[in-house]
Amino acid sequence: MPKPAVYVGTFIYTPHLGALKVLEHKAIGVDKDGVIRFIVDCHGSTEDDEIAIVEKIFEQKDWQLTEFCGWALVRGRSEKGVQRYWFPGFVARKVYSRAVSRTLSHGTTTAAYFATIHVESTNILAEICLQKGQRAFIGRCSMDSDINPSYYRDEGVEASIADTKATVSYINSIDPNHNLITPIITPRFAASCTPNLLSSLAHLAKEAHLPIQTHISENTSEIALVQQLFPDQHSYSHVYDYYGLLTSGTVLAHGIYLSASERSLIKERGAKISHCPVSNTSLSSGLCPVRELLDHGIEVGLGTDVSGGYSSSILVAAREAGMVSRVLAALYPEDAAENDRDVITKDERVSEGDRRKLTPEECLYLATRGGAKCLGLEKKVGAFEVGMEWDAQLVEIEDVGIDGADVELKGKGEDRGLAELWGNALWNDRIAKWVFCGDDRNTTKVYVKGRLVHERL
Repeated sequence: MPKPAVYVGTFIYTPHLGALKVLEHKAIGVDKDGVIRFIVDCHGSTEDDEIAIVEKIFEQKDWQLTEFCGWALVRGRSEKGVQRYWFPGFVARKVYSRAVSRTLSHGTTTAAYFATIHVESTNILAEICLQKGQRAFIGRCSMDSDINPSYYRDEGVEASIADTKATVSYINSIDPNHNLITPIITPRFAASCTPNLLSSLAHLAKEAHLPIQTHISENTSEIALVQQLFPDQHSYSHVYDYYGLLTSGTVLAHGIYLSASERSLIKERGAKISHCPVSNTSLSSGLCPVRELLDHGIEVGLGTDVSGGYSSSILVAAREAGMVSRVLAALYPEDAAENDRDVITKDERVSEGDRRKLTPEECLYLATRGGAKCLGLEKKVGAFEVGMEWDAQLVEIEDVGIDGADVELKGKGEDRGLAELWGNALWNDRIAKWVFCGDDRNTTKVYVKGRLVHERL
C-alpha cells in the first residue's frame, strides 16, 4: 500500500470535451488509499519556496513530499487489447507480463482486455495486472459458433458459460471488491456466438452485475455476415439489443458503419463506443465518424485493438484519432459543403466539413475522461479533483530554449523523444506538441491509485 504523498507541480486534465484545465503551482495530497484529499496553491518564486510552503502547511509524519519537475497528466483510459494467439500458461505469463508492462510504460493506467478462450491464460492475465498494479477489465472471449476454427472455439453454450464463470470466480478470489481487477463479459462479436450463448452471457452479466465488451460494425463484410446469421434483426446493434447485451455497461469496439437508427438505439441504451483508429486504418476497415457519435450524445473512448493496431500506446491512438477526423473532413462532399450553413462555435465560424476535425484537446479527452466514462469510472478517475483516485503520469519534455536551433543532436544524455519546447509556450501548445510528437520517452512516472507502477530510469 502506498504512503500518503504530496505532489507539487503543474497538473493537466480535460474536464469536458474540447476543454483543457491546467492547475499550475499546485500541491495535491493523496492518501494511503490513492485518493486525492486536497488541492492547494503553493506558488513561490522558486521550486524550493513551493516545497517549503507545502512542508509548512502539512507537517505530518505520515505524509511524504514527492517533487514533480514536469507535468502530471491525468489518466483514465480505456484500452482494448485483442490477443490473437493462444498459448499454454508458461508462455502466457511471459507474453502478458511484457504486454502489461508495455502499456504501463505508455501511461495506460486502466485497460480493458480481450484475452483468449482459455481459462488458465486469462486468469494469468488478471493475476499479472493485479501484481503490476494496472487497473484492468479482464474478459475471457466467448465464442461457440461454427464460423470459428474448430481448434479455437468453445465446445458449446454450457462449456462457454462454465469457463466464463471460472474466470469470474478467480478474479473475485484475488480482488473481491474489484479495486483493480474487474471481470467483463466478452462475447467476441455477434457472429462468433450462437443465439443461445448471446442470451446466456447477457443473463450472466445481469445476474453478476458485470460490464460487457464486444465488437460492432468494424468492417462491411462483418456486417453482412451478421445480417446473414440474424436475418430477423433490423441491424447489428439490434442483435445485441434483442439478446440483452446492449446496456449502459456495454463497451462496443469500433462502430464505424452505424446507421442513424443504430446510433439512436445505442444512445438510448447508454452503451459506449471504443474508437480504434490505428487498427481501423491498418486493416483498411474504415474511418469512424466520431463527431457524429458525439453529436448523438454517445460516450466515446479510445482503444488500441492490438494486434489489429500496430501500437499499444493510447497516445498514438489519440494522435491517429485526430488524423482520421481530418481525413473525414477532407472527404466531406464538396457539393454538401457548398450548401451547408456555417456552424457558429465559441471562437469562430466553421464549415460542417471542418467541424468533423477533432482538436488535440478533444483527442486527449477521448483518451482520458472519455475512456473513464466508457468503463463507468468517471467518478473515480479522469480528473485532478478532490475525491478522485490518483491515476496520473508525469510527462517531461525537453526545453531546448530559444537557442535550440544551434544545438547539434549528438546522441548523448537522456533521450526525451521528438517533442521539444522552445522557450515559453502556452499550455495548449505544449499539450498539442506532446499529442503530435510525444511517446513513452516523455512518460517518466506512472501512478495507479496512488501506487508508482512505472518509472523510466
